[in-house]
Amino acid sequence: MIMLWIKAFHIIAVVTWFAALFYLPRLFVYHAMSEDAVSIERFKVMERKLYRGIMTPSAMVAVPLGLWLWLGFGFFGGWLHVKLALVTVLLIYHVYCGKLLRDFRDDCNRHSHVFYRWFNEFPVLILVAVVILVVVKPF
Repeated sequence: MIMLWIKAFHIIAVVTWFAALFYLPRLFVYHAMSEDAVSIERFKVMERKLYRGIMTPSAMVAVPLGLWLWLGFGFFGGWLHVKLALVTVLLIYHVYCGKLLRDFRDDCNRHSHVFYRWFNEFPVLILVAVVILVVVKPF
């Protein structure tokens, strides 16, 4: 019964994490397009609060609960190795978002809104792959 609770909270944390992973780069798009000081400062606050208040705490809950599920259920298989690799890539993406956030904070963003539009699509690919791996377990 406890593992079902762990799984439920893991899914909630993953959904919350992905919501933030989708939204932060979208804020970067609008921030990169902004030219007035009021909008720029507003985006800095929104980005910081999203990254520190939602995105990072969600990841810090999702990852340990995922590890708990893995150890508790003893899943072993090729699909899991690929999933863990994708989660590692997602963690790197998360950290890179933090670097981009600091660049905006320090007014030294080097990318256009077009870059961020493409950058925003990456977590969608990871999400699709991870869901297919977990549900279908193709290998």
